[in-house]
Amino acid sequence: MLEVAVIALRWLQYSGAVVLLGAPLFLLYSFRRSDAPNLAWARPALIYAAVVVALGSLAALVAQTAVMAGSLSEALKPASLSFMVTGTALGMTMVVRAGVAVLGLVALIALKPGRLLWCLTVAGGFIVAASFAWTGHGAATEGPGGLLHLVADIVHAVAAALWLGALAALVILMLRRAEPDHLAIHRALHGFAGLGTLAVVLLVLTGLVNSWFLIGPERVSSVLANLYGQLLVAKLVLFGLMLALAASNRFRLTPTLGSALQAGAPSAALRDLRRSLVLEAGLGLALLAVVAVMGTLAPPASL
Repeated sequence: MLEVAVIALRWLQYSGAVVLLGAPLFLLYSFRRSDAPNLAWARPALIYAAVVVALGSLAALVAQTAVMAGSLSEALKPASLSFMVTGTALGMTMVVRAGVAVLGLVALIALKPGRLLWCLTVAGGFIVAASFAWTGHGAATEGPGGLLHLVADIVHAVAAALWLGALAALVILMLRRAEPDHLAIHRALHGFAGLGTLAVVLLVLTGLVNSWFLIGPERVSSVLANLYGQLLVAKLVLFGLMLALAASNRFRLTPTLGSALQAGAPSAALRDLRRSLVLEAGLGLALLAVVAVMGTLAPPASL
């Protein structure tokens, strides 16, 4: 039961982190100042994400302490929590993550929506996303390759947040009850194209580096022999499906929307694009769940 709680809390933290980093960066990168009045939804979404990260990190600290101590009652003792925070990098990282999320929450409540707030949120989201490298396999590699693996893991987490956070923002835009600004959405899709491509390239390159350390070239042929390898294959399948949908959005559905806007009949194009984005977001949530499980398993290279 505790192990399931650890996985669920990791998934919640991942989900909140991608929104904290990717969504405000998407706002900065994809929208012009004239689009600002259409972004009233952004601050509430980011507040929810900050709360999820803060509470999820603290709850994960207790759950992880319970796993190590053997019971929840033992984990709630001040001595156990104190040891977890001061004696392990895992515990300290969770506290720092929660603290950064709380600072972000304060900024989101105190400041008006705008470029300054989005920049501050991006900075906090970057720290939160990067911190997962210290609570995963990236910080466990020893020897001369340890720093390379850690850096690759940080870049991998940040690139994933860029893509999935922007995707979350697009889905919110498309599903709002208020009538969406079709032209703003079309501009946003075009504006995000370059950043999305960069995120995919970084994910592929850092994924290869991480696989080198966690799987090892000599174990590639037997990658399906254990649960970690099977989940890795599932992750790659989900990533491939998301990539196919993203390519369709960029090269087919977005141009179709542009043509439909010129013709004055965007309804069908928006419906197709909305369906594709929601499906891509669902695959992203499933991928984060797979990653949450993988983070609790020993990789083949350590066996």
